[in-house]
Amino acid sequence: MKKLMAANWKMYKNRADALSTAQELRKLVSDKLPEDREVLIFPPFTSIDRVAEAFSGAQGFHVGGQDYYLHEEGAYTGEISPSMLKDAGAGWGLTGHSERRHVLGEDDELVGQKTAYGLQQGLNVCLCIGETIEQRKGGKVQEVIDRQLAAGVRNVDRDLDPARLAVAYEPVWAIGTGEVAGSEEIEEAHGLTRKKLLELFGDKANEIRILYGGSVKPANVSGIISLDNVDGVLVGGASLASDSFAEIVLG
Repeated sequence: MKKLMAANWKMYKNRADALSTAQELRKLVSDKLPEDREVLIFPPFTSIDRVAEAFSGAQGFHVGGQDYYLHEEGAYTGEISPSMLKDAGAGWGLTGHSERRHVLGEDDELVGQKTAYGLQQGLNVCLCIGETIEQRKGGKVQEVIDRQLAAGVRNVDRDLDPARLAVAYEPVWAIGTGEVAGSEEIEEAHGLTRKKLLELFGDKANEIRILYGGSVKPANVSGIISLDNVDGVLVGGASLASDSFAEIVLG
C-alpha cells in the first residue's frame, strides 16, 4: 500500500501561484519520489486545471477538488459537480473536512451522501473525520469516529476498490493550531478507525488508507507516518510552500 501524501490548499493561491507551486513541487520531488508514495493536491477550484497541467505525465502525482455537490448540473448557484472537477483535471474529491462541518454546517448525513455520490460518479474520495477538543475531553473519541465513519460510508458500495477511498483522521483541535496529537493519541484513533472500517468493509478495510491531519510539518512527519495504521498525511498550512511540502512528501 502506497503512502498518500496529500495537501489541502484551502482558500489560498491564485492561478499563477498554484501553477508555480505545483511546478516547483514536481521539480523537487518527482525524481526522488519513493515507489511507496503518492502525492495528492487539493487546490482551489479555480486552479485545478493549472495544477493538473503542472503534474501532467508525472507518475504518482494527483489532483483533487475540495468539495462538490450532489447533482451533475442544475440551478445550484455556487456549486460544482464531480464531472466538472474531472473535466478540470481532478481525480479525487474531499468530503467531511472539519471546516465544512463546523464552519459551513455540513452534517454527517450530507457528508455521507457526498462521499457515496462522488465515488459513484468516478472520483476517488478522501473522507475526513475527527473530534473536537470538547469531545476528546469528554471521552467521546470512539463515539465520534464510529458515528462519522458509519454515516460517511453508509451508501458506499462494499465491493468498491479500496484504493479509491481514503479516510483522513483530523482531530479538529489540531488543525491550524500548531497542536499535534501525541503518538499514542494518533495510534489510538487510527486503530479505532481501522477497527470500524473492518466492521463496515471486512478484510478490504486493510487496504483503505487512513491519513493523519493536524499541524503536520517537515519536523514531525517521519514520526507520524511510521505509526501503526498511518498510511499518509493530509497537510494544510505546511503544504502551501513547495519546499516545505516536498520535505513532508520525502520525509
